[in-house]
Amino acid sequence: MRLCHLAASALALAAAAQPALAEDEATRKAIEAEYDSYLAPLFLDFHQNPELGFLENRTAAKMAAELKAAGLEVTTGVGGTGVVGILRNGKGPTILIRADMDGLPVEEKSGLAYASKAKQVGEDGKEYSVMHACGHDTHITAMIATARRLMATRSQWSGTLMFVVQPAEEGVRGAKRMMADGLYQRFGKPDYALAFHVAAELETGKVSAAEGIQYSSSDTLDVRVPGIGTHGASPHLGKDPVYIAAQIVTALQSIDSREISPLKPVVVTVGSIHAGTTYNIIPDEANLKLTVRANDEETRAKVIALVERIAVNIGKAHGLPDNMPVTVKHFSGTPTTINDPALARRLNATMKRALGEGAVVPYEQQNMGAEDFTYFVAPGLGVPGYYFAVGGTSPERIAAAKAGGPAIAGHHSPLFQVAPRESITLGARAMVAAVQDLAGKK
Repeated sequence: MRLCHLAASALALAAAAQPALAEDEATRKAIEAEYDSYLAPLFLDFHQNPELGFLENRTAAKMAAELKAAGLEVTTGVGGTGVVGILRNGKGPTILIRADMDGLPVEEKSGLAYASKAKQVGEDGKEYSVMHACGHDTHITAMIATARRLMATRSQWSGTLMFVVQPAEEGVRGAKRMMADGLYQRFGKPDYALAFHVAAELETGKVSAAEGIQYSSSDTLDVRVPGIGTHGASPHLGKDPVYIAAQIVTALQSIDSREISPLKPVVVTVGSIHAGTTYNIIPDEANLKLTVRANDEETRAKVIALVERIAVNIGKAHGLPDNMPVTVKHFSGTPTTINDPALARRLNATMKRALGEGAVVPYEQQNMGAEDFTYFVAPGLGVPGYYFAVGGTSPERIAAAKAGGPAIAGHHSPLFQVAPRESITLGARAMVAAVQDLAGKK
C-alpha cells in the first residue's frame, strides 16, 4: 500500500511538473525564433554604433522606441540619457530590470565582420574609437527580448515591471545619477531588482550567481603631481614630476603587499600616466589615473586613504614645497555588489527549473570587476537584488584556449567578443523565468 501511495505521489508530481517544463521549452523556442527574425539586426546595430557614457543619445532613442513599440510607458532623459519603461499588469510586485548601454573608448580589433568602426568625441572634447568591449550591446538587446516576451505572456504574471536602461556604467556613474534624478520617487520603489552581465570566461548555456558578494567595489582616483619645469639637461634646476610620479606608481603596490591583510583582496592599478611633450624638457606636471578595488567597505576606505598618504608624502620626500603638494581627487566610485542571499537562493533554484539543472554553475569570483547596479539595491533602500552572469563564449572556444589555442579575450580588451545569439537568448530566458517566479499568478 505504501509503495502504491509513493508511486501515485511521484506520478502526480511528474504530471504537475510537465506543464512548467513545456512552457519553459515554449519560452526558449519563442525567444530564439524572435532573435532570428527580429533581434539579430538590433544587436548588430547596437554593436556597430556604440556610444560613450552619458553620450548614448542614439542608443537611448533606439531603446526608447523599442520599449514603446513593445507596449511600455516610456520616459527618457532620466539621469542624463537614461530610459525607463513601465509595464503595468495588475496587482503584484514591482520588479526593476536593468540593462546598461554604454560602450568604451577602445578600438575594436576582434576581427569580426561586424566590428565597430565608430568614433565619438568624449566628455573631455577628445575623439576616441568606441567599442562595446564589455557586452552592453547584448544586455540591451536581451532587455528588448525580455520586454516583448513578458508582454506576450501577461496572463502568466501580475505586477509592474520597471525596465531601466542605464547610462555610464563604465566609470560607475550612471546608476547613481539615475537615483539622484528620483528614479524611485518618480516611478515607484521596486520590490526586487534584477540584472545580468554577459561573461566571456563562462561558457554559453550557463548562468551563475552568488548568494552574497558578486562584484568588488571600484573607485576612480586622479593624482596630480606638480613639478618645476626645466631643461632636460639641467634636472637639478627643477623638480621632475615624471620621476616623482614613477616613484608613486611603484610605491602604490606596497599597499596590497604590506599594508592590507593578505586574506583581503585588493587591487590598485595605475591605468594612465601623462606628462610632458617632448624629449628634452622636464614638464611642470604629471597626472595619474587609478582604479582601486576591494571586497568590503572597511578595506575600501583604508586603501583610498593609503593612496593619498603615499602620493602626498612621496611628493614631500622629493622636495615639493608646501604650496605645491601632490593632490588626490576621488572622481567616482561604487560599493560592492552583494546579492540578497534569500532572493539569490530562490532564483538560483528557479534557474535550475527553467533552464535545466546543468545550466546553473556555482559562482566563483575570478577577478575584481565592479558594478554600479549596487546603487539600486543599496543598504537602507529595502530592495533585494539579484545579479547573475550569463555565459558568453562557446564551449569549443574555451576548450581550444585551454588546449593552447587563442586565449579568450577579457572584458575591456580590443579583442573582446561573445556569442551574441546564445548570450542574448539565454539572458532573456533567465530574466523571464525570474519575473514569472516573483510575479507569477498562483
